[in-house]
Amino acid sequence: VMSLLWQCAIVLAVVAASAANEDFNVDCEKHSIKVTWKVSPELVEHAARLFLGHCVPSTFSVLPTGEGMATFHYNLNGCAIKKRVTGKKHIYSTSLTYRPNRKPKPAAISHHIKCVYIRPEGWIPPFLIPAYGSAEGHGGLVFHMALLNEDLTGLAKSSLFPLGSFIPIWAAVDQKDHQPLLLLLEECVAATTPELQSASLVYPIITNKGCLADGKTGNSRFLPRYHPSAILLYLQSFKFALGEEVYIHCKLVAWDPEVFDIEKKACHYIKETGEWELLDDPSQSDLCKCCDSSCKPRLKRGVDSGILRHFISSLTKLSAVPVSTQNSQDVTIWL
Repeated sequence: VMSLLWQCAIVLAVVAASAANEDFNVDCEKHSIKVTWKVSPELVEHAARLFLGHCVPSTFSVLPTGEGMATFHYNLNGCAIKKRVTGKKHIYSTSLTYRPNRKPKPAAISHHIKCVYIRPEGWIPPFLIPAYGSAEGHGGLVFHMALLNEDLTGLAKSSLFPLGSFIPIWAAVDQKDHQPLLLLLEECVAATTPELQSASLVYPIITNKGCLADGKTGNSRFLPRYHPSAILLYLQSFKFALGEEVYIHCKLVAWDPEVFDIEKKACHYIKETGEWELLDDPSQSDLCKCCDSSCKPRLKRGVDSGILRHFISSLTKLSAVPVSTQNSQDVTIWL
């Protein structure tokens, strides 16, 4: 089917923009779409909030002028790109957006983008082809964790933090061409060893299937998401093994972004209200009530194939100066 589909010529790439002088370019390629977007210096630090459909830039660079160049290069079947067949044309459409706030708030900048292709001779709709259907399979996902700088614009240059300061921890799963994925932190602990052992001294941070327990005793919290496939933990450094190196161990889960339950959630404690809140949909915060007791897993028949887990332990060691044993006011964090 696909070989037939792409035996055709590109007709045009249409950009319906709100401003005629926007500096971006659209290339409708044989199997993919490539969009380059030059953004103002003010948007450079918000590069993670630029989207083509639901995909973030595949590459981003800062130009000598201070402007940024975002490049989106993705398969036409990904990024929530919509396909429509009409007459003798195959039309793929999506939006190029800048979203300073998460949905459902509207985008601050939005441009409609469309690629139009001539329908090949003899093309048959897939659902009319015998043996056409869906297939399921399992493959590996790539997970990431890192410490960010104070501005959340890049990696931290040091893993040395004053006691009581905030430590931005970023975690993500590569979206690529998968169906949309929601990244959750199911469990996180601090430990004094790079590998978790039965004798390791540990401090619980996230427990109970996604409850940010440290937010109730301290001021740790989740920051608003810029994309479902990534999460930002704003962890307040705490008194634990002062003078020693501290390692953060987390269990990451990739999940359906439309489904939450007491086992699949990201909950943090709001001290102003004295209640737990679901990060991704406060209207469903009742799912977080079990954070004060036990979020026991439900009994299930067979294996739950919808969830993909990965336990990240000492994934990356960031360059840092070890804490002096005489210094009781700093904490060194390793991921």
